[in-house]
Amino acid sequence: MAGIGPLTQDWEPVVIRKKPPNAATKKDEKVVNAARRAGAEIESVKKSNAGTNKAASSSTTLNTRKLDEETENLAHERVPTELKKAIMHARMEKKLTQSQLAQMINEKPQIIQEYESGKAIPNQQIIGKLERALSAKLRGKK
Repeated sequence: MAGIGPLTQDWEPVVIRKKPPNAATKKDEKVVNAARRAGAEIESVKKSNAGTNKAASSSTTLNTRKLDEETENLAHERVPTELKKAIMHARMEKKLTQSQLAQMINEKPQIIQEYESGKAIPNQQIIGKLERALSAKLRGKK
């Protein structure tokens, strides 16, 4: 250790303190009671709509009233008669079963059954697949 001066140590005290209490611990019942016993001033403020769900319930009553007043019967659009006949005719010309056609367009056989019976809700993607698989124009002018 030649060339280095005398070694000294730093003996200053290090003080470690607890963290100051956060908002959650300030509101803790034990802390509030201890503050009351010590005579500290405690402020309690009731927040409006605290602990209630009035904002959500008020809008649902409006929606419920609208639904109750609604008298129109709504129904989903179904496959038109011309389309289901065109699908059946094109499938028969290609000599395909519903299952084979469904496999060709990567859909379930039930989808083809629904389209041919007129129960399905028209989906333009599926109709497009059917047009390509059957090489026939199913929608629009013929």
